[in-house]
Parts: sequence; C-alpha cells; structure tokens
Amino acid sequence: MSEILNTLMQDDRVWQGQHHTRTGRPTEPTGYQVLDNQLGGVGWPRGALSECLLDEPGIGELHLLLPLMQRLSQAGKTVFWLNPPHTPYAPALAREGVNLDQVILINTEDDGDFLWTLENCLRSPVTGLVMAWPGKLASREVRRLQLAAEAGSNVCVLFRERRHAEQNSPAALRLDLTAGSQQALKVNVLKRRGSWPGQCCSVAMSHRADLAFREAPRVVQGPWAGKTG
Repeated sequence: MSEILNTLMQDDRVWQGQHHTRTGRPTEPTGYQVLDNQLGGVGWPRGALSECLLDEPGIGELHLLLPLMQRLSQAGKTVFWLNPPHTPYAPALAREGVNLDQVILINTEDDGDFLWTLENCLRSPVTGLVMAWPGKLASREVRRLQLAAEAGSNVCVLFRERRHAEQNSPAALRLDLTAGSQQALKVNVLKRRGSWPGQCCSVAMSHRADLAFREAPRVVQGPWAGKTG
C-alpha cells in the first residue's frame, strides 16, 4: 500500500500544499519569460486543458497565444480556432509569422457539434494548438474534454467568461485576464498544476501586431493551396 501511495504522491496531479512540484509532463513555452516565470518556468501544459477567463473578448488575449501559434504553425502543426466570437484578422497573423496554411477556423451550430468537434481536434495527431470559445459547459463535459486533451498531447486553451472562475474545473491551468495600461495584459494565475495560485504579472503586447477581433471578411478558413497574406 505504501508503494501505491508513494507513486500517487509523485503524480503532479496530486498537489501537496506545502510543496511546489515541477511538473514532469510536456509543456510549451508561452514565449513571454515574465509569464513563464509565474508558471514555474514551464509554460502551457500539453495534454491538458488551460482556461483563460475574461470579461469580454478583444482585450489582448490572443497575444498570449501568438508566440505559440507562430512556432507550431511553422513546424507544420495545425492551429484550430473553434467558435471565435469574431473573425480573426488573417493579415495580422501572417505579418507576425503565423503560417496560415496551418490555420483552420471552425464554427459549429450547437453545443453537441461543438463538443464533438473539439474532442476530435484534440485527439488528432496533426493538431498543435486548439483555441476554443465554448458556451456553457457542464463539469462532466469539461472532464470529457480533459480526457481528449490527454489522448492528443497538444495544447488546448478555452476562453471563458470570468464568472466561471467559481466553477470547479479539471483544467491544469486557469488564468484570469484583464486589460492593463500601456499596451499590457494583466495575468493572474488562479490555478496551476503542482503549485498554489496567486501569481500575477503584466505581459506587454506587441506594438506591431493588431490582433484585435474585428468584423472582417472570412479570410481565415483554411486549408489553402498557398499562403495568404
């Protein structure tokens, strides 16, 4: 029995309040050293859900994923956008080095289609990153998505309303986002696997990249025969 307990206690999914546990699970750097420092030097977890909680879209939240989008798309991995609130601005993504050939935008018609699509994106071997904007999710549905994320070992970020912060979630990482001053995004760590919450930082956004959501022609639909600029 003691051997089983020792094995369990070494799992980074079991948190001991008096300890920081550096996760042994695969991760992807955020591309922002100040944020990685608050996340134990590891970044976005792979094979797990991450949640970004905010009051409204367009405060700069896409900038947090920009370095990861650049790196994964250039490596030939697919970046899925599932049910974004507005059409992303493709020319800005291309200008910032995102390979649009690897970007796919999906809009679903109902909650059932959303869950089915998200699960399949997470399980696909071609996937590098899934960014999704769900509506209401029951706890059992979040757990279902967590299992799909573990199977695919890619990065999944759910953008959700801040009111869901009080809801229990199996997500490995939960970030509270608010707009800061001087082109910065304030990030508060609500949950991080293997450690306690409460870390805060301010992430400066690129002055060149205008990634704000806007009403625009549907130019990010993919896949394409050649790069769109």
